[in-house]
Amino acid sequence: MDWSTGGLGFAAGLLISVATAPVGVSGAVFLLPVQISVLGVPSPAVTPTNLLYNVVAGPGALLRHHRAGTLRGPLTRLLVLGTVPGVVIGAVIRVFAVPGTSVFRLLIAVLLLPLGSWLCLRTLRRASRAEPVRELSHRSVIRLAVAVGVAGGIYGIGGGSLLGPVLVGRGMPVSKVAPAALAATFVTSVVGAGTYALLSLTASGDIAPYWSLGLACGLGGLCGGYLGARLQPRIPETALRLLLGALALGIGGLYAVQLLD
Repeated sequence: MDWSTGGLGFAAGLLISVATAPVGVSGAVFLLPVQISVLGVPSPAVTPTNLLYNVVAGPGALLRHHRAGTLRGPLTRLLVLGTVPGVVIGAVIRVFAVPGTSVFRLLIAVLLLPLGSWLCLRTLRRASRAEPVRELSHRSVIRLAVAVGVAGGIYGIGGGSLLGPVLVGRGMPVSKVAPAALAATFVTSVVGAGTYALLSLTASGDIAPYWSLGLACGLGGLCGGYLGARLQPRIPETALRLLLGALALGIGGLYAVQLLD
């Protein structure tokens, strides 16, 4: 990796995480196409490289949330409990089954496009009213987290991009969901990156992460994540919900466009 590539990776990680950290999204899902199309990271090495980004970038936002006391609570434990085994399963599937990306992109587009639209419209419609919280059961949260963990292990995306819209759509406040989603993304990424490193010893191909590039992107995300988490309390709940809905639309639209390539 030369200095220009490293600088581009740092800048991409910084800009993306500043915009996404306030709503509990690590930004890895947006970094993925940058790594493939701009930085030239091959598949499947792009997945563990993206997970490495999450590992390095995660402590920035988590440190801020820890200082604010927003990491406590059962939601964080439930999400971690589900995503950790899920990411191990996903990594094994990615290395040995090598699933195609078309089905995954279609599922993400079908899920997030209507979910993002619904979240934005409902937020605008009910901005002046208090919204009742209809939280999922603990069992449902764990099941959701396992599914997100598997997807993260296979494709290296941040779990917050999927967990956030679903949980906030059920009425949970962004201020509660964001720290838990970021914590789950961080722990899952540590386990996932380690799993890929171990699998690289027994399987052929580009399986190990691109360490220098992942670190460069992650350092940018480390700074940006802290700034984004610091901004969150200053942003109204309505604006945070609209931002999360817009990110869901952006992610879904991104994958829909990629299906046409």
